[in-house]
Amino acid sequence: MSNVNYLPQSMTQDELRSLFSSIGEVESAKLIRDKVAGHSLGYGFVNYLNPSDADRAISTLNGLRLQSKTIKVSYARPSSDTIKDANLYISGLPKSMTQKDVEDMFSRYGHIINSRVLVDQATGGSRGVAFIRFDKRAEAEEAVKHLNGQKPPGAAEPITVKFAANPNQAKNTQLISQLYHNQSRRFGGPYTTRFSPMAVDHMGSMGGVSVPGNSTSGWCIFIYNLGQDADESILWQMFGPFGAVTNVKVIRDFNTNKCKGFGFVTMTNYEEAAMAIASLNGYRLGDKILQVSFKTSKGHK
Repeated sequence: MSNVNYLPQSMTQDELRSLFSSIGEVESAKLIRDKVAGHSLGYGFVNYLNPSDADRAISTLNGLRLQSKTIKVSYARPSSDTIKDANLYISGLPKSMTQKDVEDMFSRYGHIINSRVLVDQATGGSRGVAFIRFDKRAEAEEAVKHLNGQKPPGAAEPITVKFAANPNQAKNTQLISQLYHNQSRRFGGPYTTRFSPMAVDHMGSMGGVSVPGNSTSGWCIFIYNLGQDADESILWQMFGPFGAVTNVKVIRDFNTNKCKGFGFVTMTNYEEAAMAIASLNGYRLGDKILQVSFKTSKGHK
């Protein structure tokens, strides 16, 4: 079985099958989609009837450029505890560091399956945040041990290297649905802004928001450019993998009850909220590109 990574968001399962059928007879092709929202997660699996076709697919299609993506084709690995949770989150990187620079820094600790440096949608420059997935958990542990708190060449501050939130640990759909029904649908009272020194981070200086009426204050995240049919369950599904979510809210049109294009999510922990923003800002949901940021006192009420 071949594993295919970095697929364009708009690519369909039929297009995936068609691409790989050019090499040989395909037994099955599966594009992995978000269970709730239905959008592509950017990877899939292809089975060939003849094993030699899988070899040819890897040598022919690995590194192929599709739209703005360079796809990665490799043999799918059987699931085991040795390879689970080997995804690292790195912040505080010098803005001048490229994806290759980051890979060079981490590759001495093991085999890198994939890597990603987050870029600012407006400027195209690095945000100083990256994700690296190693082949094995033990390799990722070595990288954390040796690189967390270190200063790479050209860096004024030490970098943070830690295990990323694993989307596979997200609550299942039934539990998300149950949480959604148990949560209050309304944010209580006016928002009050508080500033935290922790906010002076790779995300820039941002105000955190506490939500009166909640038992715990948290960090309020603003999501813009949601589709008309977006609902709270989609927000639970998107933000839940990154950490504790205490509240979600989709803003609806009073007359039609359709989403007006924006919503809010409150998360307990600043670092988890920052990671969610870094990962989901610029994310394509359906035919919309989301804008995700900390809500400030000047934001939408």
